[in-house]
Amino acid sequence: MTWQTELDELRRREAFAEELGGPERVQRQRDGGRYTIRERVALMADPNTFHESGKIGGMAEYDENNDLTKLTPSNFVFGKAKVGGRPVIIGGDDFTVRGGSADATIKGKHTMCEEMANALRLPLIRMVEGSGGGGSVKTIETTGRANVPGVSGWELVVQNMGTVPRVALGLGSVAGLGAAHLASSHYSVMIKDKSALFVAGPPVVARTGQDLTKNELGGYQIQLKAGAVDHAVNTEEEAFDYPRGAPGMTTQTDRSTG
Repeated sequence: MTWQTELDELRRREAFAEELGGPERVQRQRDGGRYTIRERVALMADPNTFHESGKIGGMAEYDENNDLTKLTPSNFVFGKAKVGGRPVIIGGDDFTVRGGSADATIKGKHTMCEEMANALRLPLIRMVEGSGGGGSVKTIETTGRANVPGVSGWELVVQNMGTVPRVALGLGSVAGLGAAHLASSHYSVMIKDKSALFVAGPPVVARTGQDLTKNELGGYQIQLKAGAVDHAVNTEEEAFDYPRGAPGMTTQTDRSTG
């Protein structure tokens, strides 16, 4: 007996997931000077230490023979890794799948990320880009309801604030519950001129008669002054370096003997 057929099918499904939102959207992400979530995880984690959970979770399409023809992965990637030699949990939004919006989210992945950090008592690094799960007009159209106010899983976020170190990196436009994730951390970082943090973006604010850019509405200068984030850096690479020195993230070898 062999499991080779099943293993081959699993690898095929994983290959779908690695395509993220597709070549055009991946290229758009890179053209904007931003890494994809899988590139970010690779830069954040120590080499060959990231073990992903729920990789093939997503929306599947099948042909008339019930064979899988397409898989659009969930717009959230998470798993266990090491950073600076220390075990951590890393979770991040995939902006290439519907701009990281809630209607491409499998909420169970966000919740499981928090549960894993809590159960294993490991620091959690969240890479935030998108609206993060609060719901949108599309969510209401497809499900008949909004996700708020009864958003499941947030009681665990609050619990984790008193249990494990939570570090958040705002790596692009961060709105809705994504903004809440960035704020609900012990240490947070934004990218100058590329990150913006707000509850709702410029199109919503424009309805009040104020025509503001993303940076004018929620750029790093505003959010540092407001105390919503702790630090701002020039590049993503710098942002990936900062969690290694955040409270609770540093190993004795890293800082005491380095």
